[in-house]
Amino acid sequence: MTRSIVPPYLLAHLAEADATRLTRAPEAARHLLAQLDEVRSARSAAPPVRQGAIAADPVLERTIADAHGTEELPGDVVRHEGDPAGDDPAVTEAYDALGATYALFDEVYGRSSIDGAGLPLDATVHYGLDYDNAFWNGERMVFGDGDGEVFRRFTASVSVVGHELTHGVTQYTANLEYQGQSGALNESVSDVFGALVEQYLHRHDTAEATWLIGEGLFTDEVQGRALRSMKAPGTAYDDDVLGVDPQPADMAGYVETADDNGGVHLNSGIPNRAFYLVAEVLGGAAWERAGQIWYDTITNGSLSTTADFAEFAAATIAAATERYGDRSDEVRATVAGWRGVGVTVAVEGGMSH
Repeated sequence: MTRSIVPPYLLAHLAEADATRLTRAPEAARHLLAQLDEVRSARSAAPPVRQGAIAADPVLERTIADAHGTEELPGDVVRHEGDPAGDDPAVTEAYDALGATYALFDEVYGRSSIDGAGLPLDATVHYGLDYDNAFWNGERMVFGDGDGEVFRRFTASVSVVGHELTHGVTQYTANLEYQGQSGALNESVSDVFGALVEQYLHRHDTAEATWLIGEGLFTDEVQGRALRSMKAPGTAYDDDVLGVDPQPADMAGYVETADDNGGVHLNSGIPNRAFYLVAEVLGGAAWERAGQIWYDTITNGSLSTTADFAEFAAATIAAATERYGDRSDEVRATVAGWRGVGVTVAVEGGMSH
């Protein structure tokens, strides 16, 4: 089950770029688009099966491998858990970001690794040539080095690593179907916890945080800050090659499309902003109350695998009510967050939030 951080619509713009201006990036994008088609046809919805016994006292266990510019996995192991850092920044960044993601889920939510049972965190760096993506393939993180014209190496963004590993968390919990609104929620949950991994690492509160996904991936030639903005979907970039960030910020801009599994990377902007609005109202550290509500929602078994935005919104309100009480600030903030993006939630008694 492969998920990738760069959305197909951005790659499509890049694939059609003027080859006289960009010599490597367009071909790299065309290669990736062809590969994504193969991935979609082969994708399985079943979570991976753990091999071997579960540790009685799970601990962080990371292994980083080097693909040496090939697309063969896993590559040669170059760093194990506890080994000192070497002189390859991609190896160091991957190792540290895996640790930051583990720390958020373990220290804040009491979850040991992405499966809750100490699953080792494996990654491969230097994957492919001019490879403009990073992805979770159901077993490991894989990072390209970028084309050097539009994208830098993909280990440079902690939010990217947190995003991709959270797809693994979702596999083991809500297992949201990667299509339409449930697929957009799958993407959004990854953005939420990807952002929270970065915020927890730097101890940034809601007001300090950038709320950007993939900040630092673009080269200086690109007019943009990141792949996506949770605070203001549709504003992450405005570039003559990549176009304008097309994410909608509310249901009025919802995109009906058959592309990208029904617009999963586009419409994820709507629940992304809903989460931001909840965090903004509550203030303080977003990983605490807002993050806890979202974590409870994906792990408490209340969601169907095909949940739409309304079902997910209702589940977050129920999770907030269960943990904090029906008259709490947390419930009011959650209701207001979804209302702020135009998602109306039906509740018992025929009323709506």
